Amino acid sequence: MRREKFTPAQLKEQDERVQKELLEMSLREVREFAGMTQTQLAERMGISQGQLSQTEARDDHRLSTLRRAVEAMGGEIEVSAVFGDKRIILKGV
Repeated sequence: MRREKFTPAQLKEQDERVQKELLEMSLREVREFAGMTQTQLAERMGISQGQLSQTEARDDHRLSTLRRAVEAMGGEIEVSAVFGDKRIILKGV
């Protein structure tokens, strides 16, 4: 459906609904969502299962590590900066 057919209020409501549907997950939860075991993902990343377990337990992750994990699961990383109601997708990060 084309966005031009909606009123500004309808567009805002639709955007708010989409935002509510966005998921917030830990790296472990993303792996489980992708239907992979630690052993499977670790193998695709070229690390040991123990290393992946330690990575998943951390509270602070390097972007390069997250990118490698997500790409090994068949996804991609998108980084954005949020200023109030504005979201800016950062390119080349």
